[in-house]
Amino acid sequence: MYREFYGLREMPFELTPDLRYIFKTESYLEVAATIGYGVRNNKGLMVLTGEAGTGKTTTLRSAIQQFGEDVLPIYIFNPFLTAAEFLEQVSVSFQLGLPRTTSKPDLLMALGRYLSARHEQGLRTVLIVDEAHGLPSALLEETRLLLNFETNSEKLLQIVLCGQPELHETLNRVGLRQLKQRISLRCSIKPLNRIEVNKYVRFRLKTAGADRVDIFDSEALELIAAVSQGIPRVINNVCDNALLYGYAGGSDVVTRSVVDEVLEALDMQVPEALGTHASSVPHLTQ
Repeated sequence: MYREFYGLREMPFELTPDLRYIFKTESYLEVAATIGYGVRNNKGLMVLTGEAGTGKTTTLRSAIQQFGEDVLPIYIFNPFLTAAEFLEQVSVSFQLGLPRTTSKPDLLMALGRYLSARHEQGLRTVLIVDEAHGLPSALLEETRLLLNFETNSEKLLQIVLCGQPELHETLNRVGLRQLKQRISLRCSIKPLNRIEVNKYVRFRLKTAGADRVDIFDSEALELIAAVSQGIPRVINNVCDNALLYGYAGGSDVVTRSVVDEVLEALDMQVPEALGTHASSVPHLTQ
């Protein structure tokens, strides 16, 4: 609806994980480098944490994509699986072609042969378990057992546990100390700071084909940064709605008052420190 009005080729603030819209902050580069190092050097178990909406899954996809076709990433997103269902999903994801009635020992033997064959060809295999903070201990124990696929010097399967910061507490459970001891690398995605929010919004507008990237004024950006607390998913939602409201009001610039309307409609709390008047908002450098 608002694309033509603001001179955009596509929607700039979609919530889907489009890798073209990866905003490469220092935090992103650190995570990409850590995961890249772990996969290249067969480090086994890695842990990535970040608040909900910070782009953990997208960052992982981007980091893994850098390797090309010699790395096979498998994603498991459902933390509410039984141990049997988890192994079955692993089997299906790796396309082992096993019947559902296959016993656990036979499934693990088939998986071991598959991983060994890939390793002999110089190929790497990565299992990414998302929402890992919600995994029951039994499922995390199955994950640990998968790390037993190894040669005398290298892991055949690299595993990334990805989840919210509560994952650290999960891994501190007494019964999971063996799993915790096997963690070789840890990294985290951090929310954007206020300057990064400014750059992030402009980056996404430019990527979407905008002729100008100053569609949001400084007071609007300051408010968006404060309300979102630097969480990209929240920024995207507010900005998308703000463009819609701006278009409906015929405003070629999204102002603080437009964002205020959006926040009210979305039932989002304005930080008290910002007050209710635009004059109270410190300006960001455009």
